[in-house]
Amino acid sequence: MKTPGSQSSLHRANLERVVRAVRLAGSLTQAEIARTTGLSAATVSNIVRELKDGGTVEVTPTSAGGRRARSVSLSGDAGIVIGVDFGHTHLRVAVGNLAHQVLAEEAEPLDVDASWVDGFDRAEALVSSLIESIEVSRDKVIGVGLGVPGPIDGESGNLGSTSILPGWAGINPRRELSQRLGVPVYVDNDANLGALGELVWGSGRGVKDLAYIKVASGVGAGLVINGQIYRGPGGTAGEIGHITLDESGPVCRCGNRGCLETFAAARYVLPLLQGSHGPELTMERVVELARGGDPGCRRVITDVGRHVGSAVASLCNLLNPSRVVLGGSLADAGELVLAPIRESVGRYAIPSAARQLSVLTGSLGGRAEVLGALALVLSEMGDSTLLGGFQEPVLLHSVR
Repeated sequence: MKTPGSQSSLHRANLERVVRAVRLAGSLTQAEIARTTGLSAATVSNIVRELKDGGTVEVTPTSAGGRRARSVSLSGDAGIVIGVDFGHTHLRVAVGNLAHQVLAEEAEPLDVDASWVDGFDRAEALVSSLIESIEVSRDKVIGVGLGVPGPIDGESGNLGSTSILPGWAGINPRRELSQRLGVPVYVDNDANLGALGELVWGSGRGVKDLAYIKVASGVGAGLVINGQIYRGPGGTAGEIGHITLDESGPVCRCGNRGCLETFAAARYVLPLLQGSHGPELTMERVVELARGGDPGCRRVITDVGRHVGSAVASLCNLLNPSRVVLGGSLADAGELVLAPIRESVGRYAIPSAARQLSVLTGSLGGRAEVLGALALVLSEMGDSTLLGGFQEPVLLHSVR
Protein backbone atom coordinates (compact mmCIF):
# COMPACT_ATOMS: atom_id res chain seq x y z
CA MET A 1 0.00 0.00 0.00
CA LYS A 2 1.31 3.46 -0.94
CA THR A 3 0.82 6.07 1.74
CA PRO A 4 0.82 9.85 1.19
CA GLY A 5 4.37 11.16 1.39
CA SER A 6 5.94 7.74 0.82
CA GLN A 7 8.78 7.36 -1.65
CA SER A 8 6.49 5.38 -3.92
CA SER A 9 3.82 8.09 -4.07
CA LEU A 10 6.42 10.84 -4.48
CA HIS A 11 7.99 8.93 -7.34
CA ARG A 12 4.62 8.51 -9.00
CA ALA A 13 3.91 12.23 -8.58
CA ASN A 14 7.24 13.14 -10.16
CA LEU A 15 6.60 10.80 -13.08
CA GLU A 16 3.28 12.56 -13.66
CA ARG A 17 4.87 16.00 -13.38
CA VAL A 18 7.42 15.18 -16.06
CA VAL A 19 4.88 13.54 -18.37
CA ARG A 20 2.46 16.45 -17.94
CA ALA A 21 5.13 19.02 -18.75
CA VAL A 22 6.15 17.17 -21.92
CA ARG A 23 2.54 16.50 -22.92
CA LEU A 24 1.57 20.17 -22.75
CA ALA A 25 4.68 21.48 -24.50
CA GLY A 26 5.08 18.80 -27.15
CA SER A 27 8.80 18.53 -26.55
CA LEU A 28 11.23 19.90 -23.97
CA THR A 29 14.90 19.54 -23.21
CA GLN A 30 15.75 17.98 -19.88
CA ALA A 31 16.88 21.39 -18.61
CA GLU A 32 13.50 22.87 -19.59
CA ILE A 33 11.71 20.00 -17.83
CA ALA A 34 13.68 20.76 -14.67
CA ARG A 35 12.75 24.46 -14.85
CA THR A 36 9.09 23.68 -15.58
CA THR A 37 8.62 21.07 -12.87
CA GLY A 38 11.00 22.39 -10.23
CA LEU A 39 12.72 19.00 -10.01
CA SER A 40 16.48 18.68 -9.87
CA ALA A 41 18.44 17.92 -13.02
CA ALA A 42 19.51 14.55 -11.61
CA THR A 43 15.92 13.57 -10.80
CA VAL A 44 14.74 14.59 -14.26
CA SER A 45 17.54 12.62 -15.89
CA ASN A 46 16.62 9.46 -13.97
CA ILE A 47 12.89 9.84 -14.61
CA VAL A 48 13.42 10.46 -18.33
CA ARG A 49 15.59 7.36 -18.52
CA GLU A 50 12.86 5.33 -16.80
CA LEU A 51 10.11 6.69 -19.06
CA LYS A 52 12.25 6.02 -22.12
CA ASP A 53 12.90 2.44 -21.07
CA GLY A 54 9.15 2.00 -20.55
CA GLY A 55 8.33 3.33 -24.03
CA THR A 56 6.46 6.41 -22.80
CA VAL A 57 8.88 9.04 -24.14
CA GLU A 58 11.37 9.39 -26.95
CA VAL A 59 14.71 11.18 -26.53
CA THR A 60 16.51 12.75 -29.48
CA PRO A 61 19.72 14.81 -29.69
CA THR A 62 19.24 18.57 -30.13
CA SER A 63 20.94 21.82 -29.19
CA ALA A 64 20.04 24.61 -26.80
CA GLY A 65 22.00 27.84 -26.53
CA GLY A 66 24.72 26.39 -28.73
CA ARG A 67 25.18 23.38 -26.48
CA ARG A 68 24.25 19.79 -27.04
CA ALA A 69 21.01 18.77 -25.34
CA ARG A 70 18.42 16.01 -25.34
CA SER A 71 14.87 16.72 -26.49
CA VAL A 72 12.15 14.71 -24.78
CA SER A 73 8.73 14.08 -26.34
CA LEU A 74 5.98 11.57 -25.78
CA SER A 75 6.34 8.41 -27.81
CA GLY A 76 4.77 8.66 -31.25
CA ASP A 77 2.96 5.35 -30.75
CA ALA A 78 1.72 6.09 -27.22
CA GLY A 79 -1.67 7.06 -28.63
CA ILE A 80 -3.46 9.46 -30.95
CA VAL A 81 -5.83 12.37 -30.44
CA ILE A 82 -8.44 13.73 -32.82
CA GLY A 83 -9.63 17.27 -33.48
CA VAL A 84 -13.04 18.02 -35.01
CA ASP A 85 -13.96 21.58 -36.01
CA PHE A 86 -17.48 22.52 -37.08
CA GLY A 87 -17.47 25.88 -38.86
CA HIS A 88 -20.60 27.50 -40.27
CA THR A 89 -19.59 26.38 -43.76
CA HIS A 90 -17.07 23.57 -43.22
CA LEU A 91 -16.07 20.49 -41.29
CA ARG A 92 -12.38 19.91 -40.59
CA VAL A 93 -10.86 16.89 -38.86
CA ALA A 94 -7.23 16.28 -37.84
CA VAL A 95 -5.46 13.33 -36.25
CA GLY A 96 -2.32 13.90 -34.21
CA ASN A 97 -0.04 12.00 -31.88
CA LEU A 98 1.05 12.90 -28.37
CA ALA A 99 4.28 14.43 -29.66
CA HIS A 100 2.20 17.26 -31.20
CA GLN A 101 2.62 15.93 -34.75
CA VAL A 102 -0.34 16.11 -37.14
CA LEU A 103 -0.62 12.75 -38.89
CA ALA A 104 -3.63 13.39 -41.14
CA GLU A 105 -6.04 16.23 -41.82
CA GLU A 106 -8.99 16.85 -44.14
CA ALA A 107 -11.74 19.42 -44.62
CA GLU A 108 -14.98 19.42 -46.56
CA PRO A 109 -17.85 21.88 -47.13
CA LEU A 110 -20.72 21.65 -44.65
CA ASP A 111 -23.75 23.81 -43.89
CA VAL A 112 -23.63 23.36 -40.14
CA ASP A 113 -26.91 25.27 -39.68
CA ALA A 114 -28.86 22.75 -41.75
CA SER A 115 -28.87 19.60 -39.60
CA TRP A 116 -26.92 18.60 -36.52
CA VAL A 117 -27.57 14.92 -37.28
CA ASP A 118 -26.00 15.25 -40.73
CA GLY A 119 -23.10 17.17 -39.21
CA PHE A 120 -22.28 14.42 -36.73
CA ASP A 121 -22.79 11.71 -39.36
CA ARG A 122 -20.24 13.44 -41.57
CA ALA A 123 -17.82 13.96 -38.68
CA GLU A 124 -18.01 10.31 -37.65
CA ALA A 125 -17.36 9.16 -41.21
CA LEU A 126 -14.41 11.54 -41.69
CA VAL A 127 -12.82 10.50 -38.39
CA SER A 128 -13.06 6.83 -39.39
CA SER A 129 -11.60 7.57 -42.81
CA LEU A 130 -8.58 9.41 -41.41
CA ILE A 131 -7.85 6.75 -38.78
CA GLU A 132 -7.95 4.12 -41.51
CA SER A 133 -5.67 6.22 -43.75
CA ILE A 134 -2.85 6.27 -41.18
CA GLU A 135 -3.31 2.56 -40.40
CA VAL A 136 -3.69 3.00 -36.66
CA SER A 137 -5.95 0.88 -34.47
CA ARG A 138 -9.00 2.68 -33.08
CA ASP A 139 -8.04 1.57 -29.56
CA LYS A 140 -5.09 3.96 -29.83
CA VAL A 141 -7.50 6.94 -29.74
CA ILE A 142 -7.18 8.62 -26.35
CA GLY A 143 -9.65 11.45 -26.85
CA VAL A 144 -11.35 13.88 -29.20
CA GLY A 145 -11.43 17.68 -29.11
CA LEU A 146 -14.58 19.19 -30.61
CA GLY A 147 -15.15 22.79 -31.70
CA VAL A 148 -18.57 24.28 -32.42
CA PRO A 149 -19.47 27.83 -33.57
CA GLY A 150 -21.55 28.72 -30.55
CA PRO A 151 -21.42 29.04 -26.74
CA ILE A 152 -21.38 25.90 -24.59
CA ASP A 153 -23.21 26.00 -21.27
CA GLY A 154 -20.60 25.36 -18.59
CA GLU A 155 -22.91 23.25 -16.40
CA SER A 156 -25.02 21.19 -18.81
CA GLY A 157 -22.62 21.00 -21.74
CA ASN A 158 -25.46 21.95 -24.08
CA LEU A 159 -25.39 24.49 -26.86
CA GLY A 160 -27.42 27.32 -25.46
CA SER A 161 -27.91 30.00 -28.13
CA THR A 162 -30.87 29.58 -30.45
CA SER A 163 -29.83 32.67 -32.45
CA ILE A 164 -26.39 31.36 -33.41
CA LEU A 165 -27.15 27.70 -34.19
CA PRO A 166 -30.96 27.46 -34.12
CA GLY A 167 -31.00 23.83 -35.28
CA TRP A 168 -28.53 22.80 -32.56
CA ALA A 169 -30.09 24.47 -29.51
CA GLY A 170 -30.21 22.08 -26.56
CA ILE A 171 -27.92 19.52 -28.21
CA ASN A 172 -25.10 18.15 -26.07
CA PRO A 173 -22.30 17.82 -28.66
CA ARG A 174 -19.86 16.17 -26.25
CA ARG A 175 -22.27 13.37 -25.37
CA GLU A 176 -23.39 12.89 -28.98
CA LEU A 177 -19.89 12.46 -30.40
CA SER A 178 -18.65 10.41 -27.45
CA GLN A 179 -21.47 7.91 -27.93
CA ARG A 180 -20.65 7.60 -31.61
CA LEU A 181 -16.88 7.20 -31.22
CA GLY A 182 -16.69 5.48 -27.84
CA VAL A 183 -13.93 7.74 -26.45
CA PRO A 184 -13.81 10.82 -24.18
CA VAL A 185 -14.73 14.07 -25.96
CA TYR A 186 -13.75 17.58 -24.85
CA VAL A 187 -15.78 20.41 -26.36
CA ASP A 188 -15.40 24.17 -26.65
CA ASN A 189 -16.48 26.97 -28.96
CA ASP A 190 -14.47 27.71 -32.08
CA ALA A 191 -13.02 31.03 -30.89
CA ASN A 192 -11.62 29.45 -27.72
CA LEU A 193 -10.07 26.67 -29.77
CA GLY A 194 -8.62 29.20 -32.21
CA ALA A 195 -6.99 30.93 -29.26
CA LEU A 196 -5.64 27.64 -27.96
CA GLY A 197 -4.31 26.66 -31.38
CA GLU A 198 -2.47 29.95 -31.84
CA LEU A 199 -1.21 29.80 -28.24
CA VAL A 200 0.35 26.35 -28.70
CA TRP A 201 1.39 26.37 -32.36
CA GLY A 202 0.99 29.84 -33.81
CA SER A 203 1.19 33.58 -33.25
CA GLY A 204 0.44 33.31 -29.52
CA ARG A 205 3.49 31.29 -28.59
CA GLY A 206 5.50 32.77 -25.77
CA VAL A 207 2.72 34.87 -24.19
CA LYS A 208 0.36 34.13 -21.32
CA ASP A 209 -2.32 36.77 -21.90
CA LEU A 210 -3.91 37.16 -25.32
CA ALA A 211 -7.18 37.56 -27.15
CA TYR A 212 -7.92 35.69 -30.37
CA ILE A 213 -10.48 37.64 -32.41
CA LYS A 214 -12.25 35.61 -35.08
CA VAL A 215 -14.06 37.65 -37.74
CA ALA A 216 -16.01 35.48 -40.18
CA SER A 217 -19.77 34.90 -40.50
CA GLY A 218 -19.89 36.10 -36.89
CA VAL A 219 -17.44 37.76 -34.51
CA GLY A 220 -16.11 36.05 -31.40
CA ALA A 221 -13.09 36.05 -29.15
CA GLY A 222 -11.11 33.46 -27.25
CA LEU A 223 -9.50 34.88 -24.11
CA VAL A 224 -6.31 33.49 -22.60
CA ILE A 225 -5.50 34.70 -19.09
CA ASN A 226 -2.29 33.52 -17.42
CA GLY A 227 -1.91 30.76 -19.99
CA GLN A 228 -5.44 29.37 -19.55
CA ILE A 229 -8.59 29.77 -21.64
CA TYR A 230 -11.09 31.88 -19.71
CA ARG A 231 -14.66 30.72 -20.36
CA GLY A 232 -16.64 32.35 -17.57
CA PRO A 233 -19.13 30.52 -15.31
CA GLY A 234 -21.72 30.23 -18.09
CA GLY A 235 -19.28 29.52 -20.90
CA THR A 236 -20.03 32.76 -22.77
CA ALA A 237 -16.88 34.78 -22.07
CA GLY A 238 -15.45 36.28 -25.24
CA GLU A 239 -18.69 37.20 -27.02
CA ILE A 240 -17.02 40.38 -28.24
CA GLY A 241 -19.27 40.47 -31.29
CA HIS A 242 -22.12 41.62 -29.08
CA ILE A 243 -20.42 44.67 -27.59
CA THR A 244 -22.71 47.59 -28.43
CA LEU A 245 -21.11 50.20 -30.69
CA ASP A 246 -24.26 52.12 -31.66
CA GLU A 247 -27.53 51.89 -29.74
CA SER A 248 -29.37 53.13 -32.83
CA GLY A 249 -27.55 50.79 -35.19
CA PRO A 250 -28.82 47.74 -37.10
CA VAL A 251 -30.71 45.04 -35.23
CA CYS A 252 -28.39 42.14 -34.43
CA ARG A 253 -29.40 38.48 -34.49
CA CYS A 254 -29.03 38.54 -30.67
CA GLY A 255 -31.88 41.06 -30.47
CA ASN A 256 -29.84 44.13 -29.56
CA ARG A 257 -28.92 47.03 -31.81
CA GLY A 258 -25.58 48.14 -33.10
CA CYS A 259 -23.45 45.18 -31.92
CA LEU A 260 -19.92 44.94 -33.29
CA GLU A 261 -21.09 41.97 -35.35
CA THR A 262 -23.51 44.17 -37.31
CA PHE A 263 -20.54 46.28 -38.44
CA ALA A 264 -17.93 43.57 -38.95
CA ALA A 265 -19.36 40.10 -39.65
CA ALA A 266 -19.55 38.86 -43.23
CA ARG A 267 -23.33 38.50 -43.20
CA TYR A 268 -23.67 42.25 -42.58
CA VAL A 269 -20.64 43.51 -44.53
CA LEU A 270 -21.09 41.68 -47.83
CA PRO A 271 -24.44 43.32 -48.73
CA LEU A 272 -22.61 46.68 -48.76
CA LEU A 273 -20.63 45.49 -51.79
CA GLN A 274 -22.87 42.97 -53.52
CA GLY A 275 -24.72 45.66 -55.45
CA SER A 276 -21.51 46.69 -57.21
CA HIS A 277 -19.58 43.41 -57.09
CA GLY A 278 -22.29 40.80 -57.61
CA PRO A 279 -24.45 38.59 -55.37
CA GLU A 280 -21.89 35.75 -55.21
CA LEU A 281 -19.31 37.89 -53.42
CA THR A 282 -17.56 36.24 -50.46
CA MET A 283 -15.39 37.70 -47.74
CA GLU A 284 -12.40 35.87 -49.19
CA ARG A 285 -13.04 37.60 -52.51
CA VAL A 286 -13.41 40.98 -50.81
CA VAL A 287 -9.99 40.52 -49.23
CA GLU A 288 -8.49 39.44 -52.55
CA LEU A 289 -9.92 42.48 -54.36
CA ALA A 290 -8.82 44.83 -51.57
CA ARG A 291 -5.27 43.53 -51.78
CA GLY A 292 -5.44 44.18 -55.51
CA GLY A 293 -6.42 47.82 -54.97
CA ASP A 294 -10.23 47.79 -55.29
CA PRO A 295 -11.29 51.07 -53.57
CA GLY A 296 -14.70 49.87 -52.35
CA CYS A 297 -13.34 46.69 -50.80
CA ARG A 298 -10.44 48.54 -49.22
CA ARG A 299 -12.84 51.05 -47.67
CA VAL A 300 -15.05 48.35 -46.22
CA ILE A 301 -12.10 46.46 -44.74
CA THR A 302 -10.72 49.67 -43.24
CA ASP A 303 -14.10 50.43 -41.64
CA VAL A 304 -14.34 46.89 -40.27
CA GLY A 305 -10.84 47.22 -38.81
CA ARG A 306 -11.74 50.46 -37.03
CA HIS A 307 -14.85 48.90 -35.52
CA VAL A 308 -12.96 45.80 -34.38
CA GLY A 309 -10.27 48.09 -32.98
CA SER A 310 -12.84 49.88 -30.84
CA ALA A 311 -13.85 46.58 -29.26
CA VAL A 312 -10.19 45.58 -28.85
CA ALA A 313 -9.57 48.88 -27.04
CA SER A 314 -12.29 47.93 -24.55
CA LEU A 315 -10.58 44.57 -24.03
CA CYS A 316 -7.30 46.38 -23.41
CA ASN A 317 -8.86 48.59 -20.78
CA LEU A 318 -10.50 45.64 -19.02
CA LEU A 319 -7.99 42.78 -19.34
CA ASN A 320 -4.74 44.37 -20.52
CA PRO A 321 -3.66 41.49 -22.82
CA SER A 322 -0.16 41.57 -24.26
CA ARG A 323 -1.22 40.30 -27.67
CA VAL A 324 -4.28 40.26 -29.93
CA VAL A 325 -4.33 37.70 -32.73
CA LEU A 326 -6.77 38.21 -35.60
CA GLY A 327 -8.23 35.09 -37.19
CA GLY A 328 -11.00 34.22 -39.62
CA SER A 329 -11.30 35.15 -43.29
CA LEU A 330 -10.53 38.83 -42.62
CA ALA A 331 -7.04 38.02 -41.32
CA ASP A 332 -5.73 37.50 -44.86
CA ALA A 333 -6.10 41.24 -45.43
CA GLY A 334 -2.95 41.74 -43.33
CA GLU A 335 -1.98 45.35 -42.75
CA LEU A 336 -5.08 46.57 -44.57
CA VAL A 337 -7.08 45.55 -41.51
CA LEU A 338 -4.38 45.56 -38.82
CA ALA A 339 -3.48 49.23 -39.33
CA PRO A 340 -7.02 50.55 -38.61
CA ILE A 341 -7.32 48.17 -35.65
CA ARG A 342 -4.15 49.63 -34.17
CA GLU A 343 -5.37 53.15 -34.95
CA SER A 344 -8.57 52.61 -32.95
CA VAL A 345 -6.70 50.96 -30.10
CA GLY A 346 -4.35 53.94 -29.94
CA ARG A 347 -7.29 56.30 -29.85
CA TYR A 348 -9.59 54.57 -27.36
CA ALA A 349 -7.41 52.39 -25.12
CA ILE A 350 -5.58 53.54 -22.01
CA PRO A 351 -2.13 54.59 -23.30
CA SER A 352 -0.20 52.22 -21.02
CA ALA A 353 -2.34 49.27 -22.16
CA ALA A 354 -2.04 50.26 -25.83
CA ARG A 355 1.75 50.52 -25.61
CA GLN A 356 2.06 46.98 -24.26
CA LEU A 357 -0.22 45.46 -26.90
CA SER A 358 0.87 43.83 -30.14
CA VAL A 359 -1.75 43.17 -32.82
CA LEU A 360 -1.02 40.61 -35.51
CA THR A 361 -2.70 38.04 -37.70
CA GLY A 362 -2.81 34.37 -36.83
CA SER A 363 -0.25 32.13 -38.47
CA LEU A 364 -2.45 29.02 -38.67
CA GLY A 365 -5.20 30.35 -40.95
CA GLY A 366 -8.25 28.11 -41.17
CA ARG A 367 -6.44 25.37 -39.24
CA ALA A 368 -6.33 27.28 -35.95
CA GLU A 369 -9.55 25.80 -34.57
CA VAL A 370 -8.87 22.15 -35.43
CA LEU A 371 -5.32 22.38 -34.07
CA GLY A 372 -6.80 24.00 -30.98
CA ALA A 373 -9.12 20.99 -30.68
CA LEU A 374 -6.05 18.72 -30.66
CA ALA A 375 -4.43 20.96 -28.05
CA LEU A 376 -7.60 20.80 -25.95
CA VAL A 377 -7.34 17.02 -25.68
CA LEU A 378 -3.62 17.22 -24.91
CA SER A 379 -4.29 19.73 -22.12
CA GLU A 380 -7.33 18.01 -20.59
CA MET A 381 -6.41 14.32 -20.77
CA GLY A 382 -5.02 12.70 -17.66
CA ASP A 383 -1.59 11.13 -17.39
CA SER A 384 -2.67 7.80 -15.91
CA THR A 385 -3.17 6.18 -19.32
CA LEU A 386 0.42 7.04 -20.23
CA LEU A 387 1.84 5.57 -17.03
CA GLY A 388 0.11 2.20 -17.01
CA GLY A 389 3.46 0.44 -16.77
CA PHE A 390 4.58 2.50 -13.78
CA GLN A 391 1.93 1.63 -11.20
CA GLU A 392 4.39 -0.07 -8.84
CA PRO A 393 7.79 1.44 -9.63
CA VAL A 394 11.02 0.04 -8.33
CA LEU A 395 12.82 2.93 -6.69
CA LEU A 396 16.43 3.09 -7.76
CA HIS A 397 17.15 6.68 -6.82
CA SER A 398 16.08 9.51 -4.56
CA VAL A 399 13.10 11.52 -5.83
CA ARG A 400 13.53 14.57 -3.65
